Amino acid sequence: MSDASRGAVDSRRPLRERVAGRLRGRLLTALAVVTSAVLVAAFYYPVGTVLIEAVVVDGAPTLAVFAEVLRDPFYFGEFARLFAGESPLAVARGLLSPDRRLGIVGFTAYQAALSTVASVALGLPAAYLLARFEFPGRRTLRSLTIVPFVLPSIMVAVGFVATFGDNGTLNAVLGALGLPPVDLLFTLEAVVIAHAFYNAPLVARVTTAAWESVDASAVETARSLGAGPVRAFFDVVAPQVYPAVLTGAALTFVFTFGTFPIVLALGGFELATVEVFVYRLVRDLSYAEAAALAIVELVISLGVLLAYLRYEAQNTVSSRGVRPLPRKALLPDAPTARELLPRAGLAAFVALAGLVFVAPIASMVLASVTGGDGALTLAHYRFLIDRQQTGAAFQVRPWPAIRNSLTFASAATLLALPMGVVVAVLTTRRYRGRKLVDAAAMAPLAVSGIIVGLGLLRGLVFGVEIAGWRFAATGAVAIVVAHAVAGYPFVVRTVAPGLEGLDRSLIESARALGASRARVIRDVELPLVWPGVVAGAAFAFAISIGEFTATVVLATGADAYTMPVAIERFIGRRLGPATAMGVVLLVVTGLSFVVIERLGGETRGL
Repeated sequence: MSDASRGAVDSRRPLRERVAGRLRGRLLTALAVVTSAVLVAAFYYPVGTVLIEAVVVDGAPTLAVFAEVLRDPFYFGEFARLFAGESPLAVARGLLSPDRRLGIVGFTAYQAALSTVASVALGLPAAYLLARFEFPGRRTLRSLTIVPFVLPSIMVAVGFVATFGDNGTLNAVLGALGLPPVDLLFTLEAVVIAHAFYNAPLVARVTTAAWESVDASAVETARSLGAGPVRAFFDVVAPQVYPAVLTGAALTFVFTFGTFPIVLALGGFELATVEVFVYRLVRDLSYAEAAALAIVELVISLGVLLAYLRYEAQNTVSSRGVRPLPRKALLPDAPTARELLPRAGLAAFVALAGLVFVAPIASMVLASVTGGDGALTLAHYRFLIDRQQTGAAFQVRPWPAIRNSLTFASAATLLALPMGVVVAVLTTRRYRGRKLVDAAAMAPLAVSGIIVGLGLLRGLVFGVEIAGWRFAATGAVAIVVAHAVAGYPFVVRTVAPGLEGLDRSLIESARALGASRARVIRDVELPLVWPGVVAGAAFAFAISIGEFTATVVLATGADAYTMPVAIERFIGRRLGPATAMGVVLLVVTGLSFVVIERLGGETRGL
């Protein structure tokens, strides 16, 4: 149908239908505008008002605070001498000396690098197991690989204290075997292991998806041309897998560089990272110095994140029409010597993974039902019940914490899901500036949660005056907004790969039949990527349940505390009630994530 014919037909339609049609045609644009407005009001403006304090002091622009941070050896170690004007050669000699100083920023990058290496070392064997072998429960195990990533960090910290503490499970087992105890708490090793607990499943998940997308015909062609198994792996399989490994490594570095609850609980201020010191400066009301340090953190994290997004865009491979590699039986009837070696290595990996992934959760559950004398007891759970019934108004009580967590998570998911879907649609379309939109949309992954919480507290909660009107919100609303901002990037990362892989002819056919852009998204694209939408909802919900960094700022002095905040306040006094509250949080998080994800099945992406 020509444009003239289409216009003539459109002119004969009733006015109301024509207006409705035009509104539907502009619906995507309207949703994009609304999403942008929410991000500006809930993220960019609050964060900007805090960060600007590093360069505007007493109403006058200045770089004095920022320059002072850069030149402070406490923060930058030997590199501070470079910012102070010394020669690069002198700085290099200082870095090579035995008494070199890394500073807070250098140590943060160092522990993030170690955590990234540990996460990749644990994630790769798991990906190999899931992608190349068939065994009962493989799909369930694959689905559960992402659960540690969305578990609340403060709960995991409690589990690691229960495992590696002086009276923890590990030392109890070592004592029973007649071996000396180990002291891992408040060490770098404990922090690295805890970070690997979180991020190795993420590396495993993205690498498994890439491994399953390798075309078996390409491997068979290489073998038919005389390549051996090792040569075929390095020439055909590895080039298609290592981009996913680098993607997982980049995300791991960003997440561990901005770490907060894990270091605060397992490392203390002796092993403090940039995020911990930002929190400390905020509590001391040193906002300008905190903002300057947060800018440094943002530049480093955002730089890595931009490199990741660019690399991902250049190495995205469609899996349509690919015949995946056949999986082998994990336990063949008559294994050969060549088959036994990798399986022995996998058995050793399973034992190590059990210590890293299972022991902290099992130890937390055991500690919640164990008294000081080692006997089984429900005293810790009775303490929670008694606190609920007789606790003072200023004390943290379990039921309000559970209720608030579920309410905030539900509201944050309802806000994050449409935002994430709209951004996913925008970032999968071909237009100039798409990479900039993608980077801007992913910025919440790189910005300090402390800064987001502080910006919302001083803006949304304290109130903002616009044109003579003062707008303010309660702490609960600010927490929901902060959780939605933290969760929607994960919706984008789960929905976008599905949209990228859609057959464009289906969309073009729907448009040719007269469907508006919004209707094509609703009736064609979303049903096809529905598993990714549901998985994104599961991420948003679980991340909201476990969010601690921004919440601990916004819930201060209010009744809007959540389960992670309750655990942090309990652990500062008694470990037993903290473990009991951690078990409650584990049950709520696990059930919520599994139920929501099961509704949508498996999906690609995160």
